[in-house]
Amino acid sequence: MQNLLFKMTMGLGIAVLAAQQVQARTCAARDDVVTRLAETYGETRRGIGIARQGAVMELFASDETGTWTITVTLPDGTMCLVVSGQAYEAVTGALPPNA
Repeated sequence: MQNLLFKMTMGLGIAVLAAQQVQARTCAARDDVVTRLAETYGETRRGIGIARQGAVMELFASDETGTWTITVTLPDGTMCLVVSGQAYEAVTGALPPNA
């Protein structure tokens, strides 16, 4: 249990640090970012969630290129890239129980 809590805490800390660094460098109007993700990488929105303070988290991905991007849109309409990667795969099955 402690190992799982440690991993979750570290993951959250890394995500927060990444978001702080990204916000200063890769933010733009939401429409511009969505257009660029679609035109450059073929990514479309695959998931959405509400974050703190009215922010919206979105997952964009492409089945063709395998790329994916997680973004956060602030209440003022500014969208920031949080993290991106490769080898996207949609999973529809239930997660296996914890071992």
